[in-house]
Amino acid sequence: MQHEKLHYVELPAVDLAATKLFFQQVFNWSFVDYGPQYTAFSDQGLEGGFFQADLCSNTQHGAALLIFYSEQLEQTLKKISAAGGTVVKPIFSFPGGHRFHFTEPSGNEFAVWSDKYQE
Repeated sequence: MQHEKLHYVELPAVDLAATKLFFQQVFNWSFVDYGPQYTAFSDQGLEGGFFQADLCSNTQHGAALLIFYSEQLEQTLKKISAAGGTVVKPIFSFPGGHRFHFTEPSGNEFAVWSDKYQE
């Protein structure tokens, strides 16, 4: 941990089991459960957890966007779709690279970007 640096993020999850399975399948995450309404992840660049809630984190409502990096953008997109994620913004370019946005089974929005994507 570093003094005064971001360390942890907490996100809501309507379906904790589906959210855990999604991140295990796509990104090979492991989780530690702290009771039936909270699960935590670590060693992913930023530690955090999901808490049981009827809410979701979405940029449409002003939420912060957590962005993954991928050296193989299209392969990551295919893994996300195969695991039950929904692409909400297809691959687009921006200064510095390309990215897409997706939601996981509980509706939380994330993005994936790459500086190696070739159209």
